[in-house]
Amino acid sequence: MRYEPITWERLARALAVHADGLEPADGGSWLRIGVDGAPAARPEDAAARLAEALRARGRPVLTVSTGGFLRPASLRYEYGKQDPDSYADSWFDTGALWREVFRPLEPGGSGRVLPDLWNPVTDRATRSPYQELPEGGVLILHGPLLLGQWFPFDLGIHLSLSPGALRRRTEESERWTLPAFARYEDEVGPAGRADTVVRADDPRHPAWTGLGTG
Repeated sequence: MRYEPITWERLARALAVHADGLEPADGGSWLRIGVDGAPAARPEDAAARLAEALRARGRPVLTVSTGGFLRPASLRYEYGKQDPDSYADSWFDTGALWREVFRPLEPGGSGRVLPDLWNPVTDRATRSPYQELPEGGVLILHGPLLLGQWFPFDLGIHLSLSPGALRRRTEESERWTLPAFARYEDEVGPAGRADTVVRADDPRHPAWTGLGTG
């Protein structure tokens, strides 16, 4: 896989131009973009830059983090607080993401998206109000392990880290999750499922494959 150097700002602009020319694959009224990456790759930052670039082009954008759709602690920690298989398989409430984020954006949907569901700090429901994304708007969902869930992304972006960079950039207290990401690479192969891959080993100097890799 060949990578070309790019800045984060140029990357966001290029992706926004590309996204602006896409039609939703399901024939609906909303575009759905996934920014997939381990926490160490900071997918929230890439999502924010892309959202800003899309808004500059006049597109309404709603960004949603999978961190707002964690399961309650009693379910996440059923097999302990540092079980990598549980992290990969059952920490994130994918059913709620389908129900509250993707289903409202299906053809004929209401466009009313729940931006988050669960606060992991208080371990309680957030009770956030629904947000309405106008027709022609763009959803950007960001977080880890996204590309193995069959979410209906019209554009999938994978932020890639080499094993060494992933370990180096992951806080020591979170390194127990590393086997989950190794398993994700082996079982899902996110680079092969994404429409573009961004190598982020050096956060100051990203590189990307261009579009059409998936």
